[in-house]
Amino acid sequence: MATRLVQINMKAHDDSLLGRFWAEALGWGVDSEGPGVTNLEPVGFSYPDPVAVCIDIVARPEAKTVKNRVHLDLATTSLAHQAELVARLKDLGATLADVGQGGDVPWTVMADPEGNEFCVLEPRPMYQDTGPIATVVVDCTDPRGMARFWGRATDWMVHVVADDHATMRSAEGVGPYLEFVRTPDTKSVWNRVHLDVRPYPGDDLAAEEARLRALGATDPGIDQSAISWTVLADPEGNEFCLLAPR
Repeated sequence: MATRLVQINMKAHDDSLLGRFWAEALGWGVDSEGPGVTNLEPVGFSYPDPVAVCIDIVARPEAKTVKNRVHLDLATTSLAHQAELVARLKDLGATLADVGQGGDVPWTVMADPEGNEFCVLEPRPMYQDTGPIATVVVDCTDPRGMARFWGRATDWMVHVVADDHATMRSAEGVGPYLEFVRTPDTKSVWNRVHLDVRPYPGDDLAAEEARLRALGATDPGIDQSAISWTVLADPEGNEFCLLAPR
């Protein structure tokens, strides 16, 4: 058995407004499965498919207080495209952001209209076929440990493992990457952006939860009686949702 990274969950004060921003940013379609939830995926996409990691934006009242530990890096095909994308995102409501990156990095750090950080990367050969999202980045203290857990938790292939970063991608070689980057800060609050994983059709959800726990996933200590999915935490305490097989 194995799970797949199928979507990113973002919390927002106004899910519809933030959904419109990200749909325009990525060129994706917008849908909603119910009040307070905005779903984004590529136009004509058949969910789930590793060619894209979708985005669910969920309304929550809590304010953002710290830098997100999960963020998106957007791909570009040329320096001109990077400049054009940064300008277009500013027109959509994004702003430049300072997360301590300094002034000499080739990528541009921005924040969406609700303050969620993301990067517009300079053109890089490895991201030329990922689609608009180059990689989903997770801050961590131990990239090797995170790659070990997530490499066993999912059927994604580990490409690079080093002391300061680790990189994974779907075994089918399509869609965005998942990258773990070592940072000096530690997790202090509930993540406003987190990963959602889903087993394959026919897999046993309870058995998959037990397998993930055996690999090192833990209980985040919240009341889950009113939800149909399971919330777990990875070895560094990052919450993630285990969805029903599909």
